[in-house]
Amino acid sequence: MTVYFIGAGPGAADLITVRGARTLAACQVCLYAGSLVPRELLAECPPDARLVDTARLDLDQITAELLRAHEEGHDVARLHSGDPSVFSAVAEQMRRLDGAGVPYEVVPGVPAFAAAAASLKRELTVPTVGQTVVLTRVAHRATPMPEGEDLATLGRSGALIVLHLAAKYVDRVTEELLPHYGADCPAAVVAYASRPDELIIRGTLDDIARKVKEAGVLRTAVIMVGRTLGAEQFRDSHLYSPERERPLR
Repeated sequence: MTVYFIGAGPGAADLITVRGARTLAACQVCLYAGSLVPRELLAECPPDARLVDTARLDLDQITAELLRAHEEGHDVARLHSGDPSVFSAVAEQMRRLDGAGVPYEVVPGVPAFAAAAASLKRELTVPTVGQTVVLTRVAHRATPMPEGEDLATLGRSGALIVLHLAAKYVDRVTEELLPHYGADCPAAVVAYASRPDELIIRGTLDDIARKVKEAGVLRTAVIMVGRTLGAEQFRDSHLYSPERERPLR
């Protein structure tokens, strides 16, 4: 059997990839994060598939479910919200599977920050304005940040900052970024990106914290801060420039 770590996408059921949906439809066991993965996706599973909500399970219990399926000879779909490559906790699960000699594959998904950018109708990299995107979070009791990855340090780059799992700490975010970006720097928060209850909050570093608190947003949101969010006057990309040499065929 094989464990497939599948990116379920940011929320909308139809934003799972074709490969992800096909893999899901072929697995006899599906472990999913019930608090984050849309239940509509479970309709893609075989009618007789065993469905396990991992919302209340710890790592040992999740691993036990994966090993049980392995012993029974079943392929497993391990559904994670967004894309498994960032903030998904798949690394620790893969480490456990490596130790047990259980094969696995990863099926990428649409990450939350991409869905948020789509909702904002913004390209995050704009010529002459910003070409770097930093994906990060803030430190809290659950998991500390490594040395040198605090917002005060990352903010020195002036790059577009995308923060996951940080809406609850929006005051700290604005306080640490203000010295580097300025009070007038565009900022946005997208909660429940791509879902029917999606909420978009636009502002600047000066007022975004107040707006987020007034809206009551505490979780399942992406915070973005950077000049590309408000860029209007910028040079066209060289990609489609008439001056660029192109092959005849």
